[in-house]
Order: sequence, then C-alpha cells, then structure tokens
Amino acid sequence: MVLLKYDNAFRKVDYMKAKLILNKDFPVSEIDNRIYGSFIEHLGRAVYHGIYEPTHPTADDMGFRKDVLEMVKQLNVPIVRYPGGNFVSGYNWEDGTGPKEKRPRRTELAWHVIETNEVGIDEFQEWAKRANTEVMQAVNLGTRGSDEARNLLEYCNFPKGTYYSDMRRANGFEEPFDIKVWCLGNEMDGPWQIGAKTAEEYGRIACETAKVMKELDPSIELVACGSSNLFMPTFGKWEATVLEHTYDYVDYISLHNYYGNRDNDTKTYLGCSLDMDEFIKSVVAICDYVKAIKKSDKTINLSFDEWNVWFHSNEADKKLERWQIAPHQLEDIYNFEDALVVGCLLITLLKNSDRVKMACLAQLVNVIAPIMTENGGSAWAQTIFYPYLHASNFGRGVALAPVVKCDTYSTEKKKDIPYVETIGIMNEEKKELTVFAVNRSLEEGIDLEIDLRDFANAKLIEHIVLEHDDMKAVNSAENPNNVVPHNNGVTKISGNAAVATLNKHSWNVIRFQI
Repeated sequence: MVLLKYDNAFRKVDYMKAKLILNKDFPVSEIDNRIYGSFIEHLGRAVYHGIYEPTHPTADDMGFRKDVLEMVKQLNVPIVRYPGGNFVSGYNWEDGTGPKEKRPRRTELAWHVIETNEVGIDEFQEWAKRANTEVMQAVNLGTRGSDEARNLLEYCNFPKGTYYSDMRRANGFEEPFDIKVWCLGNEMDGPWQIGAKTAEEYGRIACETAKVMKELDPSIELVACGSSNLFMPTFGKWEATVLEHTYDYVDYISLHNYYGNRDNDTKTYLGCSLDMDEFIKSVVAICDYVKAIKKSDKTINLSFDEWNVWFHSNEADKKLERWQIAPHQLEDIYNFEDALVVGCLLITLLKNSDRVKMACLAQLVNVIAPIMTENGGSAWAQTIFYPYLHASNFGRGVALAPVVKCDTYSTEKKKDIPYVETIGIMNEEKKELTVFAVNRSLEEGIDLEIDLRDFANAKLIEHIVLEHDDMKAVNSAENPNNVVPHNNGVTKISGNAAVATLNKHSWNVIRFQI
C-alpha cells in the first residue's frame, strides 16, 4: 500500500506502509553477546600495520596502535577469532612465543607471504585484554594434530608446574591466559586448505583432539568445522559425518559464508540475507538430525565464525607479488549498499539467536574489515562499521520474534524479498527496546508501524539513520565522513503504536525507553 506524503519542499513523496508486531512473551532467545564477535588472521595487514605497528605515532608499550584499539573498543567486540583462517592450517604456534629476536621467519603457504612471527599468542592475548575482548583460539589440524593442540592449551590455560605452563611463565606471563573457546581447525573440507581432509578423516582427528583438550581443561568450549560455505559439494553430508564423530565432545559447529554483488544487481544483492537464513536453518536441521539418531539430550549450537561481504578486492589480489611481508591483501573498500547488506545479515543472525550463539564478522582491521589504516597514518571507519557498531552496542538483551507485514519484490534470481528487514531487541536491565530496520526499496520510503501494546508508555530515545543518495558511496582516509549515520530519523508515538519513517534504502536504529 502506498501513502502520499509531502517533503519539506512540498513535493509529493510515495511511502509504503509496513507493520511490526513485537510481543515480550514470544522471544527468539536471550542473545549471546558473542554473536557480535570478529576475526583477526595473520593475513595481509590485519596484524602488521593493522593492530600492531611499533613505529606508529600512537603505538603503545607493546607496539599496538592505540587509534585502532579505541575504534575496536567503540565496537564493543566481545570475542575475536585468532590466528586463522587458512593461516592456522600450516602454523606452528611455538613460533609466536618467547623472545622476538629468536622467532623464525616462515614462508606462509596459505596466503603466499613471509610471516615474521613478531606477533603470536603471547602478544595477541595481551592485545585482546587491551581491546576489552576475549580470544577464540584456533588450533592447527592441517599439518599438525591433537598433541600440538593439547600442548597449546596447556601453554595458555594450565596454571604452572608443567613443561608448557612453565614455558609461558618463563616468557613473562605468570598467570594463565584462560582462553575458553577453541576452534578445531579451519575449513578442513576446502581443497585450498593445507592438510584438507575428508569428512571421515576430519571427524576422527577432531574427535580425538576434542577428547584430549576436554580432559586437560573441561571448562573450555569447542567448535567443530562445518562446511567452508553453503555451496561446497559435500555440504550437509560433511556436517552430518563430522557431528556423528564429535557430537559428544564439541559444543558448536561452524558456518562460513561471504556475500557480494559481482553482477551489480543491487536489488538481488540486498536480499542475500535470505540465503544466510536458509543456510542457518539447514545446519540446525542437520544438528538436530544427529541429535535424534544419537538419542542425545545435548543440543549443538552454531558458530557463524566467518561472515561478511567479500568481492571488491578479488581482482587486485590476483596480481599480488608473492612472498611479501604484510601486503595490501583482501582490502575491500566497502560502499553504502554493502553497509545495508551487513545490516540485513546482522538482523538475520539475531533472528536465529536461539541457535547462533557466536558469530565473527570477518575480519576486523584492513582485511575485509570495518576498520582501515594507513601505514604510519590514520585509521578510519568503513561504511560497514556503523551497522556493526549499532548492533553490538544496542543489540544486547532478548531478541523478540518479529511479526512483519510488508510488501515484497522479486528479481530474476530471487523471489519474494521483503522490503523491510527488521528485529526488536528488549533489554530489561536498561529498560530499552531497540528496533533495527532496513528499507530495501531503492525508490520509496516506508512508514513502519511498530505495535507497542506490550510496552506501555514507551518514549523515543533516538532514531539513528544511515543513508546516502549514492549506493556506491564509500569512505576513505581523505574523506572518512562521507557515509556516516545521523540521529535525525523521524519516529512518532501515538497511543500504543509508533510510526517510524524508513527513508528509501536506509539502515535504521529506533530506540525506546520502556
């Protein structure tokens, strides 16, 4: 349905209508804050010239860029996956420990660069503390196995009095790192992966590795590798086989997927979160199938520990010279439509927060990242920084199951895409209700009626909007404020309802005091 309105210049403007019903008695789930996690891999400039640059004017006593640290703190990132990624499948964790002058330089085969090992687990766990985040540590199940994983866990978490715990203490870290989440390898089904395995091979080594790790530290949580993406030929069968081996010992199975607009079909691209939703529900069904055949009381949840937009840098990366140190690699420069897609993907994760307990926007700095840096220079926020910032800071609490009435559109590639993607988050501690909403329409604004019968006397705190006339607009070091949010959105409350005006192609954060 279309309403006729007039803008400030008295021009007729078309507005669609939509409705959102939220009921506090129908939650999706209490949100695990780790759903707002991220990822740092030894890849490109994520570590070197990203989080770590000892010669930078803002460098702290350990060489970490304080300007980057402050931006990470703004994002309120609860957990960061490390050190990979494809990198981990050929990584010897011992190389990143002890005196830096004794650490070896290695040829890094996953990304064809030289790894200096100036940063390893010793430094990264300290960076995590300074960034107010936790570490999600991955172990190498490509070229290594259960023994090395056990040794790394002992190094990180055992108090003292053993070979590896005393090695940590000799390296200057008296107290354990106490890392609680561990990934059993990375994308082990991928033919590109160092030490790639069949589902049977991986299932066996993951099971045996999980057993020894849980014996050493029963308090940890373990993530088994799911398929590298939805389109792997073994998808589904891989998950089922791996879980049949590991079900009794792991807590999560991973999902990875990236999205892009290679065909410059914006309308279809804005609907790619529907693919993410289908992917999640498929993996949930497989987990519950294995639960049923095992007659288990245990539920395996999901860690969507690699997701983002990734396609802008593909052609440039093909031209990179091999064996550089920290080259400009996988450096997507995100535009405004990418920010809308990231907003839709975040909403989709929240709509599935009953089973998606952890997720990692991949990655955090420079490499397909919300934060970019110049070597020796400034740090700045990409367009995707803002929906991630808003969701992480205002999306804590209980996700409410959204009942949405709105029109849909179809393209040649995708049918029935809702014009509005939305979710409500209730935070009882702060007495707040936040509605995240994306208007996918490229032509029309939408008046979204929000039913507030369950939230009597709600008062508007603010209505934040991220919008731009140019869908391809980007931020840069020279113009970091080209695409930034404002809080001049229009939401009016009348009785038990609010009407929020969602401008065409916009990301909206509507916050109420309840």
